[in-house]
Amino acid sequence: MLVLKEARRTVSPMPLLYLAVEYGLFAPKLGTNRPYFTATDEGELEMLTIGCHLSTTKGYRAMGETALSIGANTFAFFTRNPRGGKAKDLDMDDVAALRELMEQNDFGPLVAHAPYTYNPCSAKERAREFALEAMAEDLQRLEALPGNYYNFHPGAHVGQGADAGIQMIVDTLCQVMFEGQQTTVLLETMAGKGTEVGRSFEELALIIEGVADKRPELSAKLGVCLDTCHVNDAGYDIIHDLDGVLDEFDRVVGIERLRAVHINDSKNPCGAHKDRHECIGKGYLGSEEFGGGMQVMQNIVSNGRLRALPFILETPNELAGYAAEIKLLRSLQQ
Repeated sequence: MLVLKEARRTVSPMPLLYLAVEYGLFAPKLGTNRPYFTATDEGELEMLTIGCHLSTTKGYRAMGETALSIGANTFAFFTRNPRGGKAKDLDMDDVAALRELMEQNDFGPLVAHAPYTYNPCSAKERAREFALEAMAEDLQRLEALPGNYYNFHPGAHVGQGADAGIQMIVDTLCQVMFEGQQTTVLLETMAGKGTEVGRSFEELALIIEGVADKRPELSAKLGVCLDTCHVNDAGYDIIHDLDGVLDEFDRVVGIERLRAVHINDSKNPCGAHKDRHECIGKGYLGSEEFGGGMQVMQNIVSNGRLRALPFILETPNELAGYAAEIKLLRSLQQ
């Protein structure tokens, strides 16, 4: 007998295995639990946790409903306008409605995203102050959605040097995070454009270690989000040696820190330091024309150290495009 985690019941293996092997996916009606399944080595069926960025304009439950409509079981959202500014007041009834929907439909962790305008290592004091104030408020607000992730770009040191930038980021995190918080903060791997901090695993490790040294009680709530476009552009060869890259991450940072994946194709070759996302299968990772291919994407979603993590698409798409990419990536997982 196989255990169907999504429906939380024991079922006969034959119909599910037939669907998994012959078609690669199973799609029930909207609103039912977990639409796509893959077989694991243990003989259980599990589903890829995947979604995309969604707009908060219509509220929190509306995001959950939109996610279900495109076959997603997680999603990302900006904690406030991506250009920064004041966050809208929380509607606690709406937040509660999203939590209920997530529980009913077996959602994985959400990956909230800080606006790109935050720069905790800016050369300008006011910019650093704004990042500190806004990040602190974001983390307090996310307590209404416990157990999820808060992803942010570490920032750009703007000529001050990476070491100075790293120290500023450490100081900010030590001030905005708090003991007992229920949200895990994720540092995003960066492409290395300009003076970005986080272009290497070593820089991310220094930030995490700096916080752990100053505030050891916060260490367990720090992790990393691996962006496939960014790490490719930063010079990590995930096309030909994904396992080698993950081995290096484990050696430098610790694989237990890896909590989420931004799954994107890239418009640029490995080491370009550009950060330009492309739709799945149209860039250097997923297109055979550029030296990649769907095998690269299959390796990412099937890798034993990644497959259980939430995957977030940030490709240049509308909802229909995201729905197609979600279906494609689920069909690729082995």
